[in-house]
Amino acid sequence: MAAHTALNTILRDAAKTPLLRMTSEIASKMCSAWHRHNITSKTVEELMNYFHQLAMVSLLGLATTSSSLLGAAIGLYLSISKRLLACLLAFAAGSLISALAIELAYEGALSLHHQGFDARAAWAFISSGFAVGAVLYYATSLFLEKRGAAVRYGTQFREYALTRKQQDIAARIKLLATSDLMRHLPAEQIERILPCIHDRQLKQGEILFRTGDPGDALYIVGSGTVEVLNEDPRDGSASSSAIAVLGKGNAFGEMSLLGGDPRTATIRAVEDTELLKIDKSDFERLVAEDPQMADAVKHISHRRAIDNLSAGGTNAARWAKVAGRSLDQLSRHETGKMLTEAANGAGMAIVLGNILDTIPGCLVIGAKFTALGNLSVTLMLGMFLGGIPEAAASASMLTKAGYRPAGIFGLWSTVLVAGIVAAAAGKAFIGSSDALAAIFAQALAGGAVLALVAHAMIPVALEEGGSLVVLPTVAGFLFALYLALAESFV
Repeated sequence: MAAHTALNTILRDAAKTPLLRMTSEIASKMCSAWHRHNITSKTVEELMNYFHQLAMVSLLGLATTSSSLLGAAIGLYLSISKRLLACLLAFAAGSLISALAIELAYEGALSLHHQGFDARAAWAFISSGFAVGAVLYYATSLFLEKRGAAVRYGTQFREYALTRKQQDIAARIKLLATSDLMRHLPAEQIERILPCIHDRQLKQGEILFRTGDPGDALYIVGSGTVEVLNEDPRDGSASSSAIAVLGKGNAFGEMSLLGGDPRTATIRAVEDTELLKIDKSDFERLVAEDPQMADAVKHISHRRAIDNLSAGGTNAARWAKVAGRSLDQLSRHETGKMLTEAANGAGMAIVLGNILDTIPGCLVIGAKFTALGNLSVTLMLGMFLGGIPEAAASASMLTKAGYRPAGIFGLWSTVLVAGIVAAAAGKAFIGSSDALAAIFAQALAGGAVLALVAHAMIPVALEEGGSLVVLPTVAGFLFALYLALAESFV
């Protein structure tokens, strides 16, 4: 003990000398520099590893989405059975459902359980993430489809076209239902009548036709009012007064139209008025082609029948309902016209739609990546296989819409860029930690992928392949389940 005390005393005394004090300071600075060097080297190594992982997940995103260009090439240049592609799409859909159930829903709930959540709380947490993701995807998808993105897939386009057709003529049917004259015609035949109806605008005080003019059309007041004059105002007679005022839903000109007689009155707009017009030639053609409509016209020729209808013989709401039932089909002409119109200027909507379908899955792939031995194989497989028939069907639709091959490849190449960026973003911002925010973000992305499966993949597969796609859907689910079990049981 005494020796140890003596040694310390000697060292303290020695440190007081200038030479040893300088040596001590130099050693201290060298130690500090060495410590900082170690920290800097460690930081550089961590950054290198971080960027290496970002590069890896970016390549995974590229590999997963590369099937889109392959599918587009198949749709443009190869003639492959639609049923075969539908079965492949169904297989991919089954794989994705299995991956979402196991890799996201179950594993996410298991991570929450390790943090103290019970079964009910974990289910509520994961379910809320899936629900929010599905709602966000579906709402955004509908928004883009209304702006032209629906032309990518046949099922979505037909749904869009039918909805648009019904919306465009809903107001017109409602107006026709208020017209006693048109309600006397068979409601089931309304689809044949609608293309023959044209718009006609009148300014306040404008004369539509005069007494003695030939009867060339039937008119229905859409908005505004017109007055019926018993004489032509050109003669300046004081007796040229209004004998009737017709408002919304009222039809006129039918007697001259049916009997071939000249006009017996003059029509003048009381205010700015919109009319629906059916030319005599169109009406006569409809009557000639349809015996049921011809019978209805015979009734119309009797003023008493019209008066009885005015008293409420036919219910307007019921007529409109029946008329609307005949509008659930699209003719080939209507489909082609709407396809061209929807595709016109819809390039950005199509790009955003493709990106929307890509981002959720690639976010999950990036978030769950830690090493090459820990990949979301089932999710990647489902997205890769699903991209082939999806892009093939889309390329076919875009060709019909007037897009050239170069433009189609350009639109689908955005999927590759989106896959790279989304996978890198998933790794950078979500990560694979057990933090609540990361688990919720993965569940949200999973809900979006599940909505994609239900909204696009399964409907397209069913339309192209029929009920046969049930079997490959189950096969895809079981195959993905096997991969997950094989990985877990190692």
